[in-house]
Amino acid sequence: MIIRSKIIRDTVILTVMQLILDSAALLLNVFITKNLGTSAIGILSLMGSFLGLAGILSNGNAFLCTSRLISEELGKPEGDPNGILVHGIKLCLLLSAAVSAAVVILAEPVSLRFFSGAHMTAALRKMPFALVTGAVTACLKGYFNATRRAAVSAAGDITEFAAKCVYIVVMTLMTGNVTEDAVCGIMIGGVIAGNAVSLIFLGTVYIKNYHRSQGMCSLSFRRYAAFSFPIMGGSILTAVLSSTNDALIPICLRQYGDSAGRALGEFGVFEGIVIPTLFFPSVVLCSVSGIIVSEAARARASGNSERIRRMTERLKACTLMFSVFAAAVLMRFGSVIGELLGGGALAGRMITIIAPVVPFIYMEIVLESMIKGLGLQSFSSVNYLAEYIIRITAVLILVPRIGFYGIVISYYASNIIGNSSRFIRIIRASGAKASLLRTVALPVTLAFSTMSLSELIFRFMGLTEEKLLYSALFIVVWGAFYCLIFSALGKVKLFSKSEAVLFGDNAQQTVSRVL
Repeated sequence: MIIRSKIIRDTVILTVMQLILDSAALLLNVFITKNLGTSAIGILSLMGSFLGLAGILSNGNAFLCTSRLISEELGKPEGDPNGILVHGIKLCLLLSAAVSAAVVILAEPVSLRFFSGAHMTAALRKMPFALVTGAVTACLKGYFNATRRAAVSAAGDITEFAAKCVYIVVMTLMTGNVTEDAVCGIMIGGVIAGNAVSLIFLGTVYIKNYHRSQGMCSLSFRRYAAFSFPIMGGSILTAVLSSTNDALIPICLRQYGDSAGRALGEFGVFEGIVIPTLFFPSVVLCSVSGIIVSEAARARASGNSERIRRMTERLKACTLMFSVFAAAVLMRFGSVIGELLGGGALAGRMITIIAPVVPFIYMEIVLESMIKGLGLQSFSSVNYLAEYIIRITAVLILVPRIGFYGIVISYYASNIIGNSSRFIRIIRASGAKASLLRTVALPVTLAFSTMSLSELIFRFMGLTEEKLLYSALFIVVWGAFYCLIFSALGKVKLFSKSEAVLFGDNAQQTVSRVL
């Protein structure tokens, strides 16, 4: 019962905090769009992509590495999770020092080539401060996630975003001349402020609650690095391909005939409005993804295949139930949402068109967490490589010919193919049942039948105006019908007497040593 309530509590805390963060991030994008223009969001997206690539190179996805390896250490009779954390911080400091040196040396050629001739050398040379603090912060977040103190990790995210947001808003309001150099300086300054404040907060909590472990660390630094490099490899590959894809989109839009300013503006609408809107409902899944990695890793370490099978079947059913409804809502109200967030008709049209692929996108969050937890990094890397080859090829071939619709096709093709292969791999690895008719056809049928029922009720009541209040009320009523019917059919069942929420009863056998 204690384990079950703790998992429920952590999930609720993560969901609420992630919802706050995603809402604030979307509002921040709207603020920047209105104050600096859509091209500024395009510049910020490009800079964010480059900064994300440098961040992955400097910490090797430290959050995932430390979270998974500390979880496995907790699953052993006499382990030392503090020792694993120390190894993670050492490795990240070495990597971030090397990447920081490269950034300082190559700042000028990168600013001239990557950013289309813009002179942003001074801004790029501030990046080492963001890289080092970000690497250590990621390790601490991974530690708290693995030791079931999700509230601390989530509070660190809130603190980080708050500091970053305050910095960006203040500097944006103070900026008179909007240039690429100024926008990138604001972006990097915000990241540095956020990382520094989060590092101080997490470090203070760790020191205050530090307890020396009774056991011995099962991994040496060399073995930790050996286990981490395959995880890093997949993360680095994904970051490189993602950055390449992001950099190519404005270039290909210019080839289609758009001006440089319009291409950056359209790219900014897509990255700053469309993509955050499509991902916004996934906050529930993102909040449990870190827990999934930890639980899958522990189940694998203890050889509990039955627990892995149950976990997979529950996650599959619940994710599809939720994501199909989210996709239906985005299809129904995409135009309203796009206009409301300042993206105009283009954003509304893109949200509506891409919405049907949302279930595949959301399944990736859960499936990748399972893949990482089960140690299937090689498959993950190969699958990401294939997925981005498809996406980049579609962008290079189609965007210069048909413009923005080429981006839509690239998203459809890469997500459907990539996540279908993930689904098949996880089903085979876990021994779970696919049950496609029940887990896919049923949510689709209920989503659109309950939408029609809700529309009939609203028409009968004389409520037909497509206003914000109407849309919100309609979604609430629609969602209530959808969930009630699922409950009546016995399809909504997150836990039973013999199982903790999604994950099983033995989820925390050894955590008490470090809590």
